[in-house]
Amino acid sequence: MYPDKHREIITSLMDGKFITVEELLFETIKKNEDFYIKFFETSFGFELTGNHDFYYLVSSETNENTSRDISIFFSILCYELDKDGKNFLEELNYSEFYIDEILEYFKNSSWLDVIKANKQLYNEESLKRHIGTMVKRNIAIKQSNDRYSFTKAHKLFIDFAKDLIQDDKDEPAR
Repeated sequence: MYPDKHREIITSLMDGKFITVEELLFETIKKNEDFYIKFFETSFGFELTGNHDFYYLVSSETNENTSRDISIFFSILCYELDKDGKNFLEELNYSEFYIDEILEYFKNSSWLDVIKANKQLYNEESLKRHIGTMVKRNIAIKQSNDRYSFTKAHKLFIDFAKDLIQDDKDEPAR
């Protein structure tokens, strides 16, 4: 006997989606966490990772660049929000963004060399597709045709960026 919504949980996680605390599926995973940890490890060799905000799968066999591109997206957006005098953590947690606002931040960013070198971010159309990918993965939510907000899953990418910065600071100068 499997937990309620088992197939939906498996399909969502296997499609690369984050299951966030706002969803009913989150509570099912939380109540059956040991089962799902063992299930994904035994069935697929994947690690179910979670915290009080979201669950997602990790595989050592993947060679996908989407997570890297999402991290770069958030790094640039946070930098531009901060430069604009906004508390980027509050903005990501509680605000909605118009697509034109995001496009403008990227168009005028001081990180244009990084943006131009990234196939997911280098122009308006690719950036819009990238945001669509984040919606599919439950990292962003499309509120209307031109407004988006971010789920708690954004924290993974922010924490990753913080860890990279900290690792960089901890390395001795060469």
